[in-house]
Amino acid sequence: MAHATHGTAGTCPVPPAHPRRWTLLTLLCLSQFMLILDVTVINVALPGIGADLRLSRASLTWAVTSYTLCFGGLMLLGGRLADAFGARIMLLSGLVLFTVASLTTGLAENATVLVGGRLAQGVGAALLSPAALATISRTFHGPERNKALGIWAMLGGIGFAVGAMLGGVLTAGPGWSWVFFVNIPVGLVLLVLLARLLPASAPHGDRRIDLPGAVLATTATGALVYGLIKAGDAGWGSAGTLMPLLGSAVLYALFTVVERKVSAPLMDLRILAKRPVAAGSFLMLVATGLLLGYIFLGSLYLQQVRGLSALSTGALLLPVAVATAAGAHLAAHLVAHAGARPVAAVGLIVSGGGGLILALVDGTPGTVTGLAVGAIGVIPVFVSATTTALGFISHEEAGVASGVVNTFHEVGGAVGAAVVSTVAATGIAAHTATGFHAAYATLAVVAVAAAAVALAVIPRGTAELPEGVHVH
Repeated sequence: MAHATHGTAGTCPVPPAHPRRWTLLTLLCLSQFMLILDVTVINVALPGIGADLRLSRASLTWAVTSYTLCFGGLMLLGGRLADAFGARIMLLSGLVLFTVASLTTGLAENATVLVGGRLAQGVGAALLSPAALATISRTFHGPERNKALGIWAMLGGIGFAVGAMLGGVLTAGPGWSWVFFVNIPVGLVLLVLLARLLPASAPHGDRRIDLPGAVLATTATGALVYGLIKAGDAGWGSAGTLMPLLGSAVLYALFTVVERKVSAPLMDLRILAKRPVAAGSFLMLVATGLLLGYIFLGSLYLQQVRGLSALSTGALLLPVAVATAAGAHLAAHLVAHAGARPVAAVGLIVSGGGGLILALVDGTPGTVTGLAVGAIGVIPVFVSATTTALGFISHEEAGVASGVVNTFHEVGGAVGAAVVSTVAATGIAAHTATGFHAAYATLAVVAVAAAAVALAVIPRGTAELPEGVHVH
């Protein structure tokens, strides 16, 4: 999952090249790979975690959504902190926090520690990822920068795809705790090597930090996710559901007011008034919600309903990973030649077809087929979202727009997992297929409806990303 930046080529002399820049790139990409892996690696481990810690459906869902909630909700703040205090200190601080939080999460013996650890992991990721990308952007120049950012983006996508498979292997082997413990040796090695290789980074810009905006945005999304999860137990009309949903709306409104008043806002809301950015953000929200929804449901269904082991589930998700890689390779060519509008619409319809297969067909083969179709349809939507948001606006606005789109990427995953968990609540609790089929059908309807919206809001024509801009 790459975050975006853009260069200022031609305005200042190019600094000397870092003598070990490609080694540094490898370490930074490995760091990002670890962060993205943790979005999906937990999914196959969920039944084992739930059984050992006696977790409710809501707690299982929070184990997934709390990480993406903080990762996405605080990403813009992390980028601002990297600018204000230097990328090096923020990157190393985020890596330390993420590694310690991984240890805490792996040692969890109850829901509170598990979810708290995942929240802390998300905060660490939000500090690390923007700082790592800023370091790459400032270390590489000219054609080397585009190559480096391309590698970063590719590895991020692979990490998202293979997370579920690795989760199955670790859960079946040393146990579910190693889904988190595996980050510790990797994090420590990265910490030692990066501390030696990272160049000193001077602050860029002023140190005015919009902390109220960051708190309001993250809390508002947290209230939204809480209300969506609560609906699975209390019903959509209950006070326990409606109050947090209403509170979320109020907090988002306050966030809008704060961003208009503060001198250095976290997000320039005017960027969302631009049609390409709004359309790209919408596509990113839906695409991530669909993909994480499919993986979340598929992992639970194959183990709880079909009775498969974690290892078998991870192995059966290999076609999904392959479909994801194939979809990414094909999508880039299609968007370049046909434009984002038809590619996004067709991709969403294909993904909806995967949801329909899952809703109508029982059995392991049908589930794997449906998940693969759903995934291969979603991937072109990611490419279309990036191209739409960044390819139709000026280069000067690309950095702000990419930060917004990346935020919607993470938040979409949290919302998607919360929605499908609620719709499938009965099936998750009783280990029956009924609730799962309804949740898959919901994903299919959302995908097809989003395809209609995409045709209406995505600008016509083809566009190219500004030089040096990448989004995960």
